[in-house]
Amino acid sequence: MRAANEADAIYRRTSTTSKQPASSKNGSFVITLDGCQLGSNATLWTKMVMDMYPPGSSVRSWTCTCCNVWQPPRAKHCHDCDKCVLQFDHHCVWLGTCIGQGNHCRFWWYIFEETALCLWTGILYISYLKANISRAWWMDAIMIILLVTLLISLIFLLLLLLFHSYLVATNQTTYELVRRRRIPYLRGIPERVYPFSKGLCTNLYEFCCARSSIYRLEPLPSALELDIKSIPYTCLDVLTCRCC
Repeated sequence: MRAANEADAIYRRTSTTSKQPASSKNGSFVITLDGCQLGSNATLWTKMVMDMYPPGSSVRSWTCTCCNVWQPPRAKHCHDCDKCVLQFDHHCVWLGTCIGQGNHCRFWWYIFEETALCLWTGILYISYLKANISRAWWMDAIMIILLVTLLISLIFLLLLLLFHSYLVATNQTTYELVRRRRIPYLRGIPERVYPFSKGLCTNLYEFCCARSSIYRLEPLPSALELDIKSIPYTCLDVLTCRCC
């Protein structure tokens, strides 16, 4: 998103007759929309973003006041990092960076590895305590305190892993889930309707197998698509893999 912002700013400063591509300090990147790819000289960025919103939408509702660029759906400006982030999830204070489209998959694997490490360490602690069960408990007081702390951390990590797995399966972000009523284009959509979901299998494929150098821009679904997604799944839909 930062590279796209820089490309848009450079384009608006140059003349319309210039054929020089817009450069980016972050290196090469590709923006995709409906199967079409735009290179780092995203000269049609403004028009492309405008076409992703319903006709008659207010320009102020999707213009970043800090970066002064047009934000596509699911993008948000992070005041901690001072930049706009595509598919913004949250700002992680542990890692000191934003979690968005480019690193959400790696963040999920980071939580998974931390959970597995805590689980394995807990098993080793329990095995040690079982092997020395005949000793007085106060001799292993530090080990018991560490085990209790580890179990609390494990519960927190498991809940966080399950929460982000749910977000991945439904193609949501933490910001969209928590601030749904404050986001203009999500305010009128029912709670149980996931507007950006493409089915379980497609969501998992795009989350796990998407190239990190390609940034996907997702337009807002039409009213007809929202009506289709609002229909609850039946047992027959699950058997016929409609939910996928």
